[in-house]
Amino acid sequence: MKITFYGATRTVTGSQYLIQVNGQRLLLECGSFQGPRQETANRNHTFQYKPEGVEAAILSHAHLDHCGNLPNLVKNGFHGPIFTTEASADIADLVVRDSGHIQEADTQFVNKKRQQCGEPPIEPLYTVEDAAQVAGLFNQVSYNQTFEPIQGVTARLVDAGHILGSAAVVLDVEEHGRKFRFWYSGDIGRRHLPLLNDPVLPEFPDFLMMECTYGDKLHRDLEEAYDEFRNTVLRTFQRGGKIIIPAFAIGRTQELVYFLNRLETEHELPAIPVYVDSPLAVATTRVFMDHQELFDDETQKFIREGRHPALNFPTLKYIQSVDESKALNYQHQPMVIISASGMAESGRILHHLRNNIEDPRNTILIVSWQAPDTLGRRLAEQASEVRIFGETFRRKAEVVTIGGLSAHAGQNELMQYARAAKGRLKQILLVHGEPKGAFPLRELMKEEQLAPVAYPDYLEEMEV
Repeated sequence: MKITFYGATRTVTGSQYLIQVNGQRLLLECGSFQGPRQETANRNHTFQYKPEGVEAAILSHAHLDHCGNLPNLVKNGFHGPIFTTEASADIADLVVRDSGHIQEADTQFVNKKRQQCGEPPIEPLYTVEDAAQVAGLFNQVSYNQTFEPIQGVTARLVDAGHILGSAAVVLDVEEHGRKFRFWYSGDIGRRHLPLLNDPVLPEFPDFLMMECTYGDKLHRDLEEAYDEFRNTVLRTFQRGGKIIIPAFAIGRTQELVYFLNRLETEHELPAIPVYVDSPLAVATTRVFMDHQELFDDETQKFIREGRHPALNFPTLKYIQSVDESKALNYQHQPMVIISASGMAESGRILHHLRNNIEDPRNTILIVSWQAPDTLGRRLAEQASEVRIFGETFRRKAEVVTIGGLSAHAGQNELMQYARAAKGRLKQILLVHGEPKGAFPLRELMKEEQLAPVAYPDYLEEMEV
C-alpha cells in the first residue's frame, strides 16, 4: 500500500492523503489549504493527481481544512462515493456551500477595489453552485458500521471526539495475500469536552497515522481556560469595549456559547449581548439538534431538562442577514461577537475586525490554532499593523489568546492515544502538525519505543 501526502504535512491545513492499494485509489480528506496567498491559491486550485482516477474518498469530519476543497475535486472529475458519518455529511454540505458563498462575496468585494486600481478581476476558488454538487456523493455510515470503499479494504469509522460526527478511520487491508490494519486518527478530540463523547482509542493497528497539532503542549485545564475567558470578557465589558472572537462555526462556536450561557446562569457576568454572526453556525446548531444521539451523557441531561447549553439564554442572538451583521458595527455598547472564519481569513469576521481593531477598548479573542501567514496568526503574534481587504489598519485593540479551549488533544492525550496502539504496531506516521509540535512528540514516542516514527513532507510517497 502506498500513501502520497498532498496536505497537512509539516503544517496543519489542507488535509489530503491518497492511498493506492490493489490497483485502486482511495482519498482520505480533501481540505482547503490556508497559508501564504499565492501558495494557497496554487494548492487549492491545482491537484497533483487526476481526480477522475480516484475510486472513493473518506471524510473524517466537516472542518474546512478537511472537507473544504471537495467542490474542486468534484469539479475536476471525481464522481466516486464519499464515505462519512451522517452528521459530518450534513455539516460538510453546509460548510462547502457557505465557503462557496463567502468566496463569491469576498471576490466581489476585492474586485471592486481592484477595479478602482485598474487591476483585472479575479475568480472565486469555487461557487455555491459548485459546492452543491458534493452532497449527492456522500455515502453516510454509522459509527462502527463496516463498508468496502475499494476492493480489498474493509473500513469503519469510530468516534474521534473532536466535533459532532468526527471520526477516526480504520482500514483493514488485504493486498497480495498480506493483511494489516491502518488506523488514521483524523483530528483527535480532548477528554471531557462539552457536548461530545471522548475519543475512541486505537485498537490493534499495524500502522497509525495520527495528528500532532499540539504535540509540544500540555493543554491547560478546561476550567482554567474558562476562568481566563470570563476574566477577559469582564475586563473588556468594564472598559466599555466589544469582544470580537474569530471562531469556527462548528464545535468551537457552540462551546463558547456554552461558556457564556454558564457565565450568565451562574451570575458571573452582568447581562451582555452575545451575537453569533454566522449563518453557518445557525445552520450547524440545527444539525446538532438533529443528532442528539451523538452528545455525551451530560449534554443529554441538559436536553432532558430543557437547558441545552448551545442554544438558549436571554442575551443570545443568532445573526443571519447581512443587514443585521452590518448593524452591529453601529452599536457602541459592550457586546460579544462570535463570527467565522476561525483563522480570520474570510467571511463576516473580517468586517468586524476592520471596524473594531483600532479601538483600544475592544478585545480580539483568539481561541484556536492559527495557521502561519493567516490574519489570525498575525493577530495572535500581536502584530501592530495588519492588512484587511487590502487596507492597512493599526491594531489598538487588545489581543488575548486562550489555548486551553482547543478541541485538539494536547501532548499527554496524544501520547495516550499512541500508547493504546502499542502491540503489533509497526510504524507511526505524524501528520497535521508543524515541526514545533511534531518533533517533541516524536522524541517522546522514541523514548517509550512505541514504534518507528515518520514525519512525511509535502508530496512524499511512502510504502506501508
